[in-house]
Order: sequence, then C-alpha cells, then structure tokens
Amino acid sequence: MHQSPAVFPTERLKGIVPFVCAADAGSFTAAAQQLNLTSSAVSKSVARLEIRLSVILFERTTRSLKLTDAGRAYYQTCAKILEELTEAEATLAAQRREPIGALRVALPASFGRICVMPVLLRFSVLYPDVRPHLAFSDRFVDFAEDGIDLAVRIGGPPTFPPSLAQRYLGSERLIFCAAPAYLERRGTPATIDQLQGHDCIVYGRADGAYSLWLYASDDGIGQCFVQPRIVASDAEAQLAYVREGLGIAQLATWLVRDDLRAGNLVEVMAECATDGLPLRLLWPIARQLTPKVNVLARLLETHLRIR
Repeated sequence: MHQSPAVFPTERLKGIVPFVCAADAGSFTAAAQQLNLTSSAVSKSVARLEIRLSVILFERTTRSLKLTDAGRAYYQTCAKILEELTEAEATLAAQRREPIGALRVALPASFGRICVMPVLLRFSVLYPDVRPHLAFSDRFVDFAEDGIDLAVRIGGPPTFPPSLAQRYLGSERLIFCAAPAYLERRGTPATIDQLQGHDCIVYGRADGAYSLWLYASDDGIGQCFVQPRIVASDAEAQLAYVREGLGIAQLATWLVRDDLRAGNLVEVMAECATDGLPLRLLWPIARQLTPKVNVLARLLETHLRIR
C-alpha cells in the first residue's frame, strides 16, 4: 500500500512567512514588496501551503484578500511561532541579556491591581523592549492554553503540575476591621461570638455561597460562621463597604494597610488575626531561563515577599 512521505518540520515552515506577510499586508502584491519577491512567487507559495494543508486559507477576489475561518485560526498559530522565533534570534544574535519581547502575565484581580501593578510599571520603565500582556482573574489559569509566561497566585491547588516552577512568597495575614464610625455606632466586638450581633461583610460567589471566617485561638485555628449582611466576590468591593461604615469584615493586610495607617479603618480582636492563603509565583519550567521571565520573577520576589 502506498504511503505518503513524511512531512519534516522544515517542510512545514515553507510558506508560513509568505502566508503571514500576505495576511498582514492584505494582498500578495504588498507582501511581495516586503519580502522582495514577485507577487506570483508569494501567491504560488501560499497555494502550495493550501494544497499541503488541504484547506483554503484565503478568500480571493480581484480587489481583496481575506482570511477564511480556517486561515484565521492557522494565522494565529503561525504569527505566534514567528514572533517567538524572532525574539529568540534577536536575543542570540546580539547575545543580549536584557529582556525582550511579549510577556504574558496572569494576576489576581485585586492583589494584582493594588500590589503587583506598581512593580510592573517599574519593570516597564526599566525594560522598554518588553511588551507586557496582563490578564486579571482570580481563577487558576491554564498556562499552556492561555500562553502564560508568569503568574502571581494567591491560593490555588495543594500541588502543581511538574511542568511549573514556583516560588513561595509567604502567606497573607487576615485581620478583622471596621470603620471608626461603625464601631462608634454599634460597639466594638471583643470575642468571636460577639460577631453574631454585628453587620458582617463576607467574601462569596454569585451563587450565594460564601467563605467562613478563620480565627486564631488557644486551640489553634477555628472557623466562624456568621449570617452576612453583605456578600461580595471582590475584595475591593468588600473594602468599600467597610470604609463606608456598613459593617465588619475579615480582610488581608495588603488590602487595608493604607487605610489602617490613615485611621480610616481600625483593627478589632487583634488576637484573632491569622494567616490566610499562600502567595506564589508560577511559571513554566521551559521558560524559566528566558531573560524576560527571569528578571521579572526576581523583581516580583523582591517587592512582593511577605515577611
């Protein structure tokens, strides 16, 4: 039985550059000018690529060149491959140790905006050749599917895949706090049991489920169930309610430290404060030696480590 010859990786690369260039330029003629080729050469290269792939990549008319759905999907993959090759060659050719290229970073929503953004702004000033792409989400990202180079995570699964490197930065500190106006109006709780008589603002999901409060005691770490007045799935929203004097919340010190210093909030039941979720940096092991990941990881560790 006749078998088609194997297509080697070098053969797969043929036609990709003319295809991507034509898609970007919008015509074979414009692509030919950029590549210093003839329009016919570019057109034939793309046609051979379509034959090999058994798909139509472009809708051709006398006036326009438009990607098909299959062409658009193929273009996204090819453009990413060429971008990574360009970055690798630029780094090797110049023997550069400076970070360069696109850098995809995943951040927790509130912690990312409040604590990580100042570090990233400084990083962008120091390394202008890096192009950050920031994704804010409290969900645990899929590094491969989302193309993430580095992630800052609070919490997460107990174990991580062996393909990921990680750096533990400490655990957040959880305290109970309220606005002075609220405490003046409703009184200051002295024990965990007294929280039942207060307006409690808790972290929860859209389906109504919410987190129990943890607290330190002589017997270890306890859990406190309260009937909340307000449930919010965003830490900054919780903070806004507490600032307004609408109740008591258990919040991380990274979120409330400025308000505590300014006197906008007051810590209550300090003896009940406890450690919360762990803070980590995560990145694919395959990318840990690239300058852009290595430099940013060290900068984040320096500024975000919880002591």
